[in-house]
Amino acid sequence: MTIRLCCLLWARPGAAGALAAYEDKVLALLGEHDGRILQRARADGAEGRPDEIQLIEFASQAGYDGFMADERRTSLAGDRDAAIARTELYPVELVETTVSPGAVRDDGIG
Repeated sequence: MTIRLCCLLWARPGAAGALAAYEDKVLALLGEHDGRILQRARADGAEGRPDEIQLIEFASQAGYDGFMADERRTSLAGDRDAAIARTELYPVELVETTVSPGAVRDDGIG
């Protein structure tokens, strides 16, 4: 069963660069656990918004569990704690869009 997650990350004040560096390291481990990053985006962190948003996919629960337990990831807990103030993780389902790329929407978005 495929596991898809949306991960929202908030940096500690002044630590957005450290958050990105930490995530670069741990996301590099995904492939070894049958995982992959579907999308990674950065926001400004202003007004309560997260600093980074990720969509991640694992081929199985075992892959996710292995990633979470990976000693290389867990050994970076100090780096994580210094950089990341808050994390929210949600299981998600991807939805096909019905709007053609480049189409003008009537809701003011896109």
